Amino acid sequence: MPTVANTLFRPDLLARYSANGPRYTSYPTALQFHDNFDPADYLRAAADPGASGTDLSLYFHIPFCDTVCFYCGCNKVATKNRAHARPYLDRLKREIALQAACFDQQRPVSQLHWGGGTPTFLSHDEMAELMAATRQHFKLLPDAEAEYSIEVDPREASPDTVAHLRKLGFNRMSLGVQDFDPLVQQAINRIQPLGMTTSVMQAARDTGFHSIGVDLIYGLPHQTVDSFSRTLDTMIELAPDRLSVFAYAHMPQIFKMQRQMDPAMLPSAQQRLALLQRVVERLTGAGYVYIGMDHFALPTDELARAQAQRTLQRNFQGYSTRAECDLIGFGASSIGKVGDVYAQNAKHLPGYAAAIDAGELAITRGVRLTADDRLRRDVITQVMCNLELRFDEFEAAYGLRFAETFAPELERLRGSERDGLVSISAGKLEVQMAGRMLVRNIAMVFDRYLGQQTLDRFSRTV
Repeated sequence: MPTVANTLFRPDLLARYSANGPRYTSYPTALQFHDNFDPADYLRAAADPGASGTDLSLYFHIPFCDTVCFYCGCNKVATKNRAHARPYLDRLKREIALQAACFDQQRPVSQLHWGGGTPTFLSHDEMAELMAATRQHFKLLPDAEAEYSIEVDPREASPDTVAHLRKLGFNRMSLGVQDFDPLVQQAINRIQPLGMTTSVMQAARDTGFHSIGVDLIYGLPHQTVDSFSRTLDTMIELAPDRLSVFAYAHMPQIFKMQRQMDPAMLPSAQQRLALLQRVVERLTGAGYVYIGMDHFALPTDELARAQAQRTLQRNFQGYSTRAECDLIGFGASSIGKVGDVYAQNAKHLPGYAAAIDAGELAITRGVRLTADDRLRRDVITQVMCNLELRFDEFEAAYGLRFAETFAPELERLRGSERDGLVSISAGKLEVQMAGRMLVRNIAMVFDRYLGQQTLDRFSRTV
């Protein structure tokens, strides 16, 4: 009987379909955001009385890192001067008040996330101050009814820090690990002994965190199938609830710090496929559900349950269990999604600071979705999250004939159907097990903007 890994991993198809493409944390993607966006569109969407029954999701971007990891493509500020956090925190508090004034104060917050950078760059008192300001202006739901998550660097977090985070209300955490191999860690400038990770994970369990996720990366310098297998086996023993195993995107023309790594030490395309195969073999063999793309979860985790119940969503933090929240972004470079509007804050600290100091929202870019955008966003979300399109649902919601409206797209997918990636019937498109690893490629067929933008701005799909 074929295993999940054997069904998923077909080197010939993976090599043939590998291409640059979006991860679809939004549609349209951020490349379609424009600088002449009118913030009034955001304000109107925020004030829409029809959205009063929609929960809110809050994202806080904390850009500071004590040291820089060479592979990283995040918007960050590397500094050892902790004093830099104070003026940023003061501005975040003012932004919280500005944003809260735009929304119905009775709308509940069912999701909150601190990302970065390294959120635990903040001191314990500063973290408490930020959470207190959030609770002052927004209605945060009780622990059992909401997801309050934070990205944690085990090099920055002691068991006392973990206990402090739990006391503040966080109930989920995502740990950056990438690889346990010392040679790889040295090459990427991230020295993180195993004990640091195990200490944080144990503290999270001891203090009652609901879910623990871990990020790994394959395709890094010096990685081999054997070395990464050891990392995977160790991680399986640690048993996090979720695992994200990302493909490293080497784009030194965009991310200058990547130039610090020797490209000759990067795995070849063939080696990357072998690494990917081992990831799928080890994790599915250990009982993790393959959600799609690069995400795995235990069957008991909310992520796996949400996919089974067809309530899984995508947002700027990846897969999400909270459907249809309006997302408010705080801090430099953060992105919000309110109604049919995406809005992004100034990317760099000076521009962000200037706007907040002037008593204004820091929004500088964005896009208001068209009717076609809304339709295609729904299609792409269903493909990426629920791995199927039920045509009758779209026909009822949008008043169209799906097979006619998307006839060119369905025709383009016939080749993928012959390759066993999808099945197409009179009323349904379904992503097959072999297509889960290539779900971005399938979603790209429905993206009307791809021919108008530079694909090399995106990472490889495999």
